[in-house]
Amino acid sequence: MPPLLPAARLADTVASELEKRILEGSLKPGDVLPAERDLALELGVSRPSLREAIQKLVSKGLLTTRHGCGTTVTDRLEAHFVDPWQDMLKGHPMLHRDLLEFRQMLEGQAAHLAAERALDVDIQRLDVVYAVLEAAYDSNDIRACIDADVAFHQAVAEAAHNVLIGHLSASLMRVIHGHVATNLAQLHTQPPRWDQLKAQHHAIWQAIRNHQPQMADQAARSHIEFVRQSMDDNAQDEQRRLSALRRLGDAAR
Repeated sequence: MPPLLPAARLADTVASELEKRILEGSLKPGDVLPAERDLALELGVSRPSLREAIQKLVSKGLLTTRHGCGTTVTDRLEAHFVDPWQDMLKGHPMLHRDLLEFRQMLEGQAAHLAAERALDVDIQRLDVVYAVLEAAYDSNDIRACIDADVAFHQAVAEAAHNVLIGHLSASLMRVIHGHVATNLAQLHTQPPRWDQLKAQHHAIWQAIRNHQPQMADQAARSHIEFVRQSMDDNAQDEQRRLSALRRLGDAAR
């Protein structure tokens, strides 16, 4: 009979397994771990070993435990990226273009890899997320559109099976969430452009489902270019509106 692993090493193994789930995105920020008894049974370890493993991840800042609330996954892997960049965006509007340029590279590569690597389970998840997006786009619920749009792009990123792409995508969407919301709200008032937006997401979805990497890459990049152009147009329209109001005020005086 082989010797049993020392408790400390067993706790390290369990901590590594939980850390892997956080990295791959199967455990996301805000998720609460299953009840201790259930999780210990799933992992095939004792509850003391599980507690020690959890404490190791708490000390790393990946988990937080509160009495009566259970153990929750933190946003540490994203927060250190998100917080400073959100502050920078407020003071330096010229960063918006750089962020969109980075998003175009990231999402093009994510779609390319997703089309190459997506498993059946990834395609099934993408189908569900796309169906929600399509239903949201056909409604008048802008909040639902924003949430579904973000979820779709994140599902594509996770289907790429690259840990850094998955986490960078989630972080980037948090940084630019306000701009995504504003842009979608404005596009919703322009039916022809709204239809273009719907067609772009459909093209990304179909290319990944059909395992066509180059087409998926191009569809994703074209989509972000459309977003960039839309934001530029909206900013220009706003400048014209303010200019017209100033002229109106001057004429009244």
